[in-house]
Amino acid sequence: MFQRSRLKIALAAIGMLASAAAGAQEYPTKPITLIVPWPAGGSTDLTMRAMAESASKVLGQPITIDNKAGGGGTVGPATMAAAAKPDGYTIAQIPITVFRLPLMQDVSWDAAKDFTYIVHLTGYTFGVTTSAEGPFKTWQDVVDFAKANPGKVTYATPGAGTSLHIGMEQIAGMAGIKLTQVPFKGGAETNAAVLGQHTMLQADSTGWKPLVDAGKLRLLMVWTGSRSPNYPNAPTLKELGYPMVYDSPFGIAGPKGMDPKIVAKLHDAFKKALEDPAVIATLAKYDMVPNYKNTEDYKKFVGEVTESERKVVEKLGLTKKSN
Repeated sequence: MFQRSRLKIALAAIGMLASAAAGAQEYPTKPITLIVPWPAGGSTDLTMRAMAESASKVLGQPITIDNKAGGGGTVGPATMAAAAKPDGYTIAQIPITVFRLPLMQDVSWDAAKDFTYIVHLTGYTFGVTTSAEGPFKTWQDVVDFAKANPGKVTYATPGAGTSLHIGMEQIAGMAGIKLTQVPFKGGAETNAAVLGQHTMLQADSTGWKPLVDAGKLRLLMVWTGSRSPNYPNAPTLKELGYPMVYDSPFGIAGPKGMDPKIVAKLHDAFKKALEDPAVIATLAKYDMVPNYKNTEDYKKFVGEVTESERKVVEKLGLTKKSN
């Protein structure tokens, strides 16, 4: 009797393993949801849509975009970590804020434990813009005004704790000026804020490109290592005397506990998407360059970025207070 019971348990276990293996082999059998934690229409949304369309052709199932903005790009990944099944049908773009915000305040997720990192994809060209009708023609104009009017220069960002917020505070510290951040949910809102002169500046990724190209916004600087081929007249931070490069690289992840075989399928599909000429053209349109890292390298990179951000947050005095 006892042996028969043990046999049943063993057979059941084998059945479960076989079922799980079959599930990984068959994956995907239905549409996949990709959470983009920014509003529709911004540079992240548009480039991720291009990548998703390309990757879906490899996977044989559509990848639908779910814009879940807020929290400086953390609401979407946090929601996924808390509620999504680790079956490969819900994944998310992971901005650096996911690693930085836990250093600044209490959050609901652990960046090291609550995600399955899949593939690293690219990064941003960040820039600072102002209304073409405004008084600032150069970044030095901003510095001069800010020194004469401490705290009166306002700048829009896609959220507190984002690379744009942290970067601007670092720049302000080096320049010896005080700026006032006005946080929004993403590029569509920061564009509207600076265009309507509700804020004096905008610090954001290249969602501002159409407005700069149309002559409605003026690009004062870029945060890349060298000048943008699209905007050769815009100086870099280094050229302006700030020894910084900020490109806020990102990838995609799923909830913790995903089957490695499913992770491999997603990794391979998005790696191929990065090689797709249509995707490369979309990235180039928004001054984004492929920055591929495989699953293992991406995991290591997360640890490196977290430690790097810890030093920056501590230097700015933004580390969360211990209870």
